[in-house]
Amino acid sequence: MPVRSDKGNSGILNTGKDGPLDEELKHTPLYDLHVELGAKMVPFAGYEMPVQYPAGVMAEHKHTRTKAGLFDVSHMGQVVLRARDPDDAALALETLVPVDVLGLAEGRQRYGYFTNEDGGIEDDLMIANRGDHLFVVVNAACKDADLARMRAALEPEITVKLIRNRGLLALQGPAAVEVLAEHHPGVRDMRFMDVETLPIAGAECWVSRSGYTGEDGFEISVPEAATADLARALLAHEDVNPIGLGARDSLRLEAALCLYGHDIDSATSPVDAGLTWAIQKVRREGGARAGGFPGAERLLTAMAEGPARKRVGLLPDGRAPMREGVQLFASKEADRPIGQVTSGGFGPTIGAPVAMGYVSADLAVPGTALFGDVRGKRLPVTVATLPFVAPGFKR
Repeated sequence: MPVRSDKGNSGILNTGKDGPLDEELKHTPLYDLHVELGAKMVPFAGYEMPVQYPAGVMAEHKHTRTKAGLFDVSHMGQVVLRARDPDDAALALETLVPVDVLGLAEGRQRYGYFTNEDGGIEDDLMIANRGDHLFVVVNAACKDADLARMRAALEPEITVKLIRNRGLLALQGPAAVEVLAEHHPGVRDMRFMDVETLPIAGAECWVSRSGYTGEDGFEISVPEAATADLARALLAHEDVNPIGLGARDSLRLEAALCLYGHDIDSATSPVDAGLTWAIQKVRREGGARAGGFPGAERLLTAMAEGPARKRVGLLPDGRAPMREGVQLFASKEADRPIGQVTSGGFGPTIGAPVAMGYVSADLAVPGTALFGDVRGKRLPVTVATLPFVAPGFKR
């Protein structure tokens, strides 16, 4: 699931990117539960959200990797696209994304992104085919812009509706399937990216087998009035702990999942970011529905020519993390940077600092030795293969 983050002691608090601090912060349906559980609350994409609980980021991270963590992602934008003929909604959305939406089977979900006329990424999102409508989940800080983009391009032929009366939870980790199966055993048969409507804890839930941690797990859209009850029911299981934004950031970084506004943005090409796998054959050059989305000519040309820079994994020497913004150099003496760190922090699973960033394509080979400028000192860092932690998705 796409997400945006701020930057801070956990590596994720920098409210300047995600909205002014003086605006009135919104609350999700789980705000009171977060406070009850002792969460440290922070401004995040216009909401007051939990960055960590008393156990701390390290413990929350490790618990998710070994058991199951419950995340509040109700700040995300949940949007329904509806037309008289569902195929019309799919084809209309294809004018905004380079994704095969028409070929998305009912009960399946797909990752995608909005592009701009320069071939950059305006936001990344998840698209689900729920039969008579499409269900689109967008990033919290971009949802107003995304909603305006879809309404301007799709209405009145397509109804575009932001769903305001549903919460969104993510249950992630190797124990997630058995925890959720106690409420509905049918989840055991769901594949990665399957989507179903299931009764969970007495509520009609839209459940997908997906997530943003690299682990097996589920994302659950639930009626707002039932959100807290469902969260409490899941937390009652001994294998489930509440997890904040701090661990969510370190989990997704180890899994090499991009963070919008950091690793990808409006000036970043999917080619540079290594995200062209999300452009299916039918939308590529020579495909039956090639192009037709913003920036198609530039993006398809870039795919044919190859990137000038690449997103790579980075392993700093020693124990000190290299954070976002650190400039990268080919040598200690080099005058010009050849890249920059876009996400960085400590990876609890591997017990060492990890980072992602962009470097010149000729230097993107794993094992290449580079130097990061940290407070005026050139420190060694090595290009690494992504992801840092193998995915645990259900296939």
